[in-house]
Amino acid sequence: MANVILQTQIPNTNVRRGKVRDVYDLGDKMLLVASDRISAFDVIMKTGIPHKGQVLTQISKFWFEFLAGVVENHLLSDDPRQYPAPFCNYAEQLVGRSMLVKKTRVLPVECIVRGYITGSGWKEYQ
Repeated sequence: MANVILQTQIPNTNVRRGKVRDVYDLGDKMLLVASDRISAFDVIMKTGIPHKGQVLTQISKFWFEFLAGVVENHLLSDDPRQYPAPFCNYAEQLVGRSMLVKKTRVLPVECIVRGYITGSGWKEYQ
C-alpha cells in the first residue's frame, strides 16, 4: 500500500496545519501542501487516504490553469525544485501535492458536495 502523508515535516519552518493542508508562511508567499488527511464534518480522522493530497492539488491546479484567462489566481509554481530553501530540498515529499502561491486576500467561497449519485448507482437508486 502507498505511503499516507498525514503531515509534512520540514524543520525550522513556520507551519500552520489546517484540516487537510499544511501552510508554510514565507513572507509575501506561502507554500500550500495538501496532506492525505481526511476531514468529515470538521473532524480530522486518524487515518488518511493514499494520494488524496496529490489529487486535491491536481484538481486545484487544473482549475487555476483553466481559468487563468478569466480570473487572476495566486499560483506561482507547483515544481518543488523551484521552491526556496529549505523546501526545494524536500521535493520527494512535496511533489504533486504542493503549490507555491502569492499571499493575497481570501475570496470566501466554499463548495461541498455530499451524497451525489451518478451512473449505475443512480440507475439502481431510481
